[in-house]
Amino acid sequence: MKRILLPAGGAILATGLLAAGLAGTAQATSDVASDPLAKTAAQAAETLDFWSKSDYAALKSAVAFNPDSLEVEKISRGGGYSADTKPGSSVPIGEEKKTAVKSQNVNLPKTIGKVFFEGRDGKLYWCSGTSIQSQYRNLVATAGHCVYDIAGNDEVVSRWVFVPGYYQGKVPYGLYVGKQAFTHYDFDVYEDFDRDYAFVTVYNGIGGTLNKPKLVDWTAYKAYEGEKFVKDVTVTEDEYKKGKLDPKTTDYYDVDPGSSDEATGPDFPGAVVDRFEVGKGVYDAAPVGRARGAKFGEPVVENVTREQFHAYRGPGTKTRDAAGNYIITHYYVQKWFKPGKVARFVRLDPFIVVHEVKDAGRLGDNVGGQGVAWNQAAGKVVRTFGYPYGANPDGSKPYTGVTPKWCYGKTASKVIKVPARKVEEHQSLKCAVTAGYDGGPWLANYSNSKRLGYVNGVTSLIVDVDGNKRYDTITSAIFDGETAAIYKSAAASWSGKLIP
Repeated sequence: MKRILLPAGGAILATGLLAAGLAGTAQATSDVASDPLAKTAAQAAETLDFWSKSDYAALKSAVAFNPDSLEVEKISRGGGYSADTKPGSSVPIGEEKKTAVKSQNVNLPKTIGKVFFEGRDGKLYWCSGTSIQSQYRNLVATAGHCVYDIAGNDEVVSRWVFVPGYYQGKVPYGLYVGKQAFTHYDFDVYEDFDRDYAFVTVYNGIGGTLNKPKLVDWTAYKAYEGEKFVKDVTVTEDEYKKGKLDPKTTDYYDVDPGSSDEATGPDFPGAVVDRFEVGKGVYDAAPVGRARGAKFGEPVVENVTREQFHAYRGPGTKTRDAAGNYIITHYYVQKWFKPGKVARFVRLDPFIVVHEVKDAGRLGDNVGGQGVAWNQAAGKVVRTFGYPYGANPDGSKPYTGVTPKWCYGKTASKVIKVPARKVEEHQSLKCAVTAGYDGGPWLANYSNSKRLGYVNGVTSLIVDVDGNKRYDTITSAIFDGETAAIYKSAAASWSGKLIP
């Protein structure tokens, strides 16, 4: 058991004992660190809206979390692992009597999925994770670096959610917003990767139809303070003249540049000009003056919200200033059109965006939950699961991250050391995967029929042991008695529901 020391002049971390509630397990109260992810219903609702709007566009745009320091090439072997307390475990949700399974095919557990979050760099990422047993059936296990910022800010990441069974924007069992993260004090404060695991409580899942456009009258549209938009619908002149349209919702346009009008140059009699957004390179190369393709004024600098910043897909540039403000700069050039000869009649339909959602229930009730085990002997057979996606050091990219993959084998008999992350004791397994697999569970005693086992590790680091520029080994923090105490604190924490 490694203990972190305070800087010179400080004292050794406290080692007071806490009754862990499991026979033979007592741990230091200072080991347990917890931080809120979305501590209020309002924060959770904002997180839900961020990921779900525009048909889960944010989920689809996220990439595998892949900081360079999590994929390493140099390791060394240490001695055997000595348990700090007696072995122990918590049974899976739905565990029944054991049955013999002869099939060699692997049935993927329903409990696994992707953890999505926003990093402190403003980018959207995902890791792997799994539902596990807890008193309120509301707990997810993943890597500590998939919850806490590892850039030295000592803060949790933003907008953390878990989506079990995620597949290309599909949310089959609901979306679960993280409420509170529990990890080891040494990881929270010192980023000690010998403690790279986290247990996160989640609110009840949310299902149903999210971000559904609803046609309303103009009174309701103006009174609505949420997301809304106006859609223009072309109608016939006869329909307009017959008075079937409410005059308050109808506009008449003589000229509609870019649709029915023919493009031309500025010298054509009566030609009209409109602006057209382009990228910075095109704008910089454009001439100045009155000409087709010339600059249309100065660039427009727009301060936007974080949501607008990430949703923007135009050709302009997106930046953040020193104060952390989100900025989009738009660049426009001129487009000239002949004057319109055909009138366009337009009906303006007002829409508001509503959520027809329902409480999807507790995570463990929907997908079950793996058991948790600690102080297991080295050399134990495990199955690991996750969503690999990143590239190998040689640039090859064998995985898409779309579907989960698995590895099977015995953990190494000796601990592994990784100097790049100051790891002194990790368990390891031969497994040729890449970034995105991190956070996924290591399951001992896995039942192929029940799709349940016991989590005794989560993927932390991805290592190239033989130096051939392809990752071949994964590592995990060793689940010991201190892990058990942290897990138990999380497993006894209530989270609740977002929809009454």
